[in-house]
Amino acid sequence: MIIKNFELNEEKTSKFNIFLFYGKNEGFQNEIINNYFLKKHNGEIYKYDEPQFIENIDTIISELLNKSLFEDQKIFIISRVSNKMSEYIEIIEEKKLTECKMIFKSSILEKKSKLRSLFEKSKNLAVIPFYEDNSNSLITILVKLLKEKDIKLSRESINLLVDRASGDRENLLKELDKIHSYSLTNKNIDFNTVDKLSNLAENYGIDQLVESYLSRNKRKLSKILNENNFSDEDCILLLRVILNKSKRLLGIIKKKSLNQNIEEVIASTKPPIFWKEKESIKKQVKIWKEEDLKDKIYQINEIEVLIKSNSKNSLNIISDFILN
Repeated sequence: MIIKNFELNEEKTSKFNIFLFYGKNEGFQNEIINNYFLKKHNGEIYKYDEPQFIENIDTIISELLNKSLFEDQKIFIISRVSNKMSEYIEIIEEKKLTECKMIFKSSILEKKSKLRSLFEKSKNLAVIPFYEDNSNSLITILVKLLKEKDIKLSRESINLLVDRASGDRENLLKELDKIHSYSLTNKNIDFNTVDKLSNLAENYGIDQLVESYLSRNKRKLSKILNENNFSDEDCILLLRVILNKSKRLLGIIKKKSLNQNIEEVIASTKPPIFWKEKESIKKQVKIWKEEDLKDKIYQINEIEVLIKSNSKNSLNIISDFILN
C-alpha cells in the first residue's frame, strides 16, 4: 500500500509492521524514522545492510519470531536494499509479525521494480516514496532551524546553503551543524564565513575531521589531513569547531557522571543535538575522561593564540595537536 510521506502519523505507523522507504532524499527518510519509530522506542534496534541481512536471514527470522513478555517491540532497519530482497520480504510477510517493525531503505526504485511493486500491491506492506526537497522546502526548514538556534544569516548565505544541500535535507543539516558550532563563539557570521565553512574540505567535510578527532581515530585523521590542503583561515575555523564540540561533549560527560541516563542527558542538551549525532556522541562519552577533555580544551585555546601569531605553520601546529 502506498502512503505519502506527509500523510504519515503514529496511527498509520501502528497499522503496519513492514515498511519500504525509497527515493534519493535519505535525510527525509532518516527524519521520519527518528520521529515516528525511534523517538519513543525503548526496545532493541537492529541495523543491517542488504548483504548482512541476507547472510544472516535464518537467525533474523528466528529473532523476529522470538516473543518475550518482558521485552519491548523490536525495530529492524535494513539499508541499501534492492530487488534481491523481494523473496525474503514474501517469506517474512507470511510470518504475520506483530512483535516488531521492519523498515527497508532504498534509493531510487523504478516503477517496474519487483520490490516496489510487491509493497504497492500488498495491503499488509507500506511503501513510502521520498522525493528530493525543492529549494522552497529547504529554505523553510533552514529558516525554522536558524530561528530555533538563534543564528542570523543573510538571504545570500541561506541561498548558498540550500544550493549546496543538493535537494537533501540531511546535507542541509550537516551544513547547519558547522554554522551552529561556529556560532557558539562567533555571533556575526557573514557570507564569506558561510562560504568557507560549507565548502571546507571538499573530499572530507569538517564534520568528519572533528568526528575523527573526538573518536580518536588517528588513521582517518591522518588521511583527511594528507588529502586536503587547508588554508590558514581554514585552520582557525577548524580549531573553533573542534573547541565548541569538545565543550559540548564535556558538558554531556559531566551530566553523565551524576549517574544520569545517557539518553536523558542527550535529550536535555541545549541547543538540541541532531539525531544523526547521537550514536557517535554516546561512543565519545565512553572514550573521553573529564580531566583529559578539559586539558585538551585548555590546549586548544592556547593553540589558537599560537596560530594567530604564527600563521605560516598553522596546519603543522593543528596536525601535531590533533594527532598526539
